Amino acid sequence: MFGDKEIKRARIDSEAEFKRMLIQSPAREVAGKSIGRWGLLSIVVIVVIGVVASLHLEESKMAAVMGLLGASLTALISMLNGIAGTAPKQERPEFEVMKQLIERLDRMADRDPMSVQVEGDRVTVRKGDNEVTTGR
Repeated sequence: MFGDKEIKRARIDSEAEFKRMLIQSPAREVAGKSIGRWGLLSIVVIVVIGVVASLHLEESKMAAVMGLLGASLTALISMLNGIAGTAPKQERPEFEVMKQLIERLDRMADRDPMSVQVEGDRVTVRKGDNEVTTGR
């Protein structure tokens, strides 16, 4: 049915199309595929390192090694979640509260103008009903 040349040509064409699809695919999709391919293997390797270390290390050194392995696993998992987009973006309500406070302070500043008077060695600062007088 098909000759060797036709099969080779079809294989070359399919490889070229596959490479074109890879180039045009978004970064999130490529990262997701890479995570699917290598993410779980990386986590398993880190766990195996921990088990092997627990068999060969003294108790005094074990806590440090396990702490480092735990930290690296946590970092790797959070990186993978961030790349894959599965970790929801955390809302930052404190920024909204800070913006509201700044807006209020700006409105208050416009409402009561501040004035400064210097008379000899005395400095008087007035803002609304408040007045502060000091010497130099």
